[in-house]
Amino acid sequence: MKPKDGPAGWAATPVRARLTLALVLGLAPVLIVGAIQSDIASQREAHARQAELADAAERSAATARARIAAAEVLLQTLAPGSVGYQCATRLAEIKSRIPDYDNLIRFDSIGRVACSGAPITVTSQGGAPYADRPAILASVRALDDQGRFEGVLTAVIDLDSLRPQTLDRSLPVQSQVAITDSVGRILSATNGDSFPADLGANLNGPARTGPRLWFEADRKGSRRVFSSAPLVGQEVYVVLSAPMQGVVSWAVFNPVSGILLPALAFLLPLLAVGFVADQGIVRWIVYLRRIAAIYERGRYSVRPQRAAGAPPEMRQLAESMDAMARTIAARDATLRQSLVEKEDLLREIHHRVKNNLQVISSLLNLQERALDDPVSRAAMSDTRQRISAIALVYRALYQGPDLRRVELRDFLDELIAQILLAESARGAPIRTELHIEALEIDPDHLAPLALFAVEAITNAKKHGLDTCGGVLTVDFRVRGDNAELAITDSGVPGGPPVKVGEGVGRTLMTAFARQLRGEVRYTVNKGGGLTARLIFPTPLAGAS
Repeated sequence: MKPKDGPAGWAATPVRARLTLALVLGLAPVLIVGAIQSDIASQREAHARQAELADAAERSAATARARIAAAEVLLQTLAPGSVGYQCATRLAEIKSRIPDYDNLIRFDSIGRVACSGAPITVTSQGGAPYADRPAILASVRALDDQGRFEGVLTAVIDLDSLRPQTLDRSLPVQSQVAITDSVGRILSATNGDSFPADLGANLNGPARTGPRLWFEADRKGSRRVFSSAPLVGQEVYVVLSAPMQGVVSWAVFNPVSGILLPALAFLLPLLAVGFVADQGIVRWIVYLRRIAAIYERGRYSVRPQRAAGAPPEMRQLAESMDAMARTIAARDATLRQSLVEKEDLLREIHHRVKNNLQVISSLLNLQERALDDPVSRAAMSDTRQRISAIALVYRALYQGPDLRRVELRDFLDELIAQILLAESARGAPIRTELHIEALEIDPDHLAPLALFAVEAITNAKKHGLDTCGGVLTVDFRVRGDNAELAITDSGVPGGPPVKVGEGVGRTLMTAFARQLRGEVRYTVNKGGGLTARLIFPTPLAGAS
């Protein structure tokens, strides 16, 4: 049996998929709006962080400039009174109280060192204390009472002391600080590898007069963000370096959190509704579908008892299915009872028809005995045989297990015995050979087949076996879509050749064959006798 094609497209979509799709469409705007808001917030946060880095560079430069300015104010205060025998003592005392200065030095009018707050060494050779430590010299002129130039008072400020501290909370995590000259050469740095090899190109232009921000790879190839601001005129600059993830870490976290939270708000209801739909709807639909499959197999006694714990809608559906099953079961019982009664009625009708035909056959038998004309007696006998064959059909129907089918092998065996037994008192003995294949046949085919067999056997007995007896052979074979019934007599030994005549028997046999949509063939046997062969479509093949 070819399976039915199921529905296609949306009609074939399961309930779980439909609910999921509806929920996705309902919650999708939340996720989309959250993602857009997160992206906008992350961009704002990134710009704010970059602005903070630029402000930090400017604050660092401003702090350093303030220290230089403070040094100049201090030197202007000290300059008039820094001469004399206590010059070195006073400068050393001031240096010890203000550790931000590496040294305080008094030069005379011709550039010689008059005194200093710490020992100094003037040499052109490397290895001196100041040789590897870049410093800034802040100087003021020293004048006498008449305003004449007496020299210069200089404060030595180590560049490392002007460099901002990386522990400053306003700076991004893992920030590095450097002080460079105007050509980009690093004079002092917390970590030189965190800066590019050439800073000069980025210190030109706006960076010479104000802060600047740019992105570049450091010496290790890591992508970082840089900010610079002038420290001393256009000669010294402070440069801040921060990792990209440090500057944009919050900008990265913001979209993640901005997307993650809407995504969780999207997924949690989706999972919750999916779970509820599965447990409250789909599970019961599957259960009721199994019950329906059981009903489809005709087992209406099964009850959906588990549906007592289902939601009200599913419970009502289960109750409706149960009521439907009870109704169908009751209707089936009524139909079965009606069929039984109908079969009983048909059996009774067949039985009565058989009895009536037997009564008619008995009356014909009485009439036959009262006749003296052999031709009339033979005609009466043939008619009685035909009626007895029809009565046998009705008896086979009401005595068999199925009113619509009769086993042909048993029927032909009984029919042949009935025909030969009725004529056994007259004529020579006849031996029968039966070769009948099993076939169940309906009454519409059985009646004309039985009447054909009666005519063929009667003709064989009358014309081939009546005087000397002999062998009557009945063969029935099913050959694919066709069935074949062959009735053969051995004929009269040494008698004249058999001729196929035109009589009532042959006319009836032809009519019965047409009723079966078949044909009759007569064959004269070489050893004597005649074979009447009926070929007709197999009833089962025709029904299919």
